[in-house]
Amino acid sequence: MKTKFLMLAAAAGAAAFASPAMAQEAGDIQLKVVATAVLPEGDIESIPFDNVPLPADFDTAANDNVVPTLAVEYFLTDSFSIETIAGTTQHDVDAFAGLPGAEIVSDGLLLPATFTGKFHFDAGGIKPYVGAGGAYFIWLDADPGAGIVPLGVTDVNLSDELGLVLQAGVDVPLGDNGFGLTLDAKRYFIDTTLTVFVDDTLILETEHSLDPWVLSAGVSFTF
Repeated sequence: MKTKFLMLAAAAGAAAFASPAMAQEAGDIQLKVVATAVLPEGDIESIPFDNVPLPADFDTAANDNVVPTLAVEYFLTDSFSIETIAGTTQHDVDAFAGLPGAEIVSDGLLLPATFTGKFHFDAGGIKPYVGAGGAYFIWLDADPGAGIVPLGVTDVNLSDELGLVLQAGVDVPLGDNGFGLTLDAKRYFIDTTLTVFVDDTLILETEHSLDPWVLSAGVSFTF
């Protein structure tokens, strides 16, 4: 996935030098429609409560996903903007140690509410940028995985959490009509707590590091 992302970046750079660049200005709005690869970790950081009990080497990982995403960006100055994104992503959490292959969480639906401030630079026809901000991960839904249902599990919850995000990317204007290509990479630093219930009784609580890489490529329009 990362290799393909770099190939797209090289192609976008070549396209930029073939077309006159349109610089963003204060007051501009930029819309981006992108394909986004969400690559979380999902490792267990700690197990505050375990009434199962779990194997000593138990650990988990969340699966990757590719989803469409919409980004909306507003330029406060010619070189500084604020951006937010809209989209959801769905993930399973599976054990890879202790109970390898056991599905712990099924269809966890995440809304990664994200807000960043971005500094833009002029690099001879392309517009690289760096940014940072905050994110609030909101879990809209999650179901018990097939690996824990036989234990009598009736419900699982993933906690909503606040975290940090770093961002870098490049905008590549295509002509002077506002259209362009965009490549973006974000790294989130955020955790979540999984709680597992049999009826109303808590049987397991685990702290997970998510810290996903989020890589996007797509098109943009500035107006």
